[in-house]
Amino acid sequence: MATIVIVDDDPSILELVKINLEMLGHTVISAPDGETGYALVQQHRPELVVLDVMMPGVDGYTVCQRIRKNSEIKDVPVLMLTALGVVDDKVKGFDAGVDDYLVKPFEVPELMVRVRALLRRYSSAPVATVTEILSIGDLTLIPENLEVKIAEKKVKLTPTEFEILNCLVQNHGQAISLGKLLQDVWGYSPDDDVETIRVHVRHLRSKLEKASPKKYIETIYGGGYRLHPEGISG
Repeated sequence: MATIVIVDDDPSILELVKINLEMLGHTVISAPDGETGYALVQQHRPELVVLDVMMPGVDGYTVCQRIRKNSEIKDVPVLMLTALGVVDDKVKGFDAGVDDYLVKPFEVPELMVRVRALLRRYSSAPVATVTEILSIGDLTLIPENLEVKIAEKKVKLTPTEFEILNCLVQNHGQAISLGKLLQDVWGYSPDDDVETIRVHVRHLRSKLEKASPKKYIETIYGGGYRLHPEGISG
């Protein structure tokens, strides 16, 4: 079971999330504000942080940015709980380094699904099977290090970015729908979370394009994304 830090200034939310996660066997540590929450993440090195946005003092975006800049805890997954549900707010959260986003009020079963998906994805580095493609065109996946090698350059990815790229590699040349990416990478397929994918793909693209002038991921308008293993000269 995992250690999870919850940061929220609403005592009723803290109690609701704490009780339900403890029922699953997790160790839950709660904090009423961002400053305390960040200190607890540093102290306990949890497997997951559940983070509110609007809090007195240090807000959730800032806490997440601090986590991502700290080399000792930068890879911990962050699930953002917030009453802010418009697209711009979600994009701001993902740009700050948030892995997933759940809008208040939320149903407990939906929270549990997202928690399980994040813990599964971050529990260990992906393990390749004999049927998986690890090298194609200019790209070589390195699962144990969450890296992709482009020619001789190695690019470090987040677990989410790695799984997105891996899904595209396994289905190279095919258009992969947003729904399939949500199902394969997140483990669920909510209708209103396509922005989750778009922001993570944007970050993945940026990393690949810093290592190579080629464009590897093509947007299929209305149909998702497609990988070009040799790249498209840009």
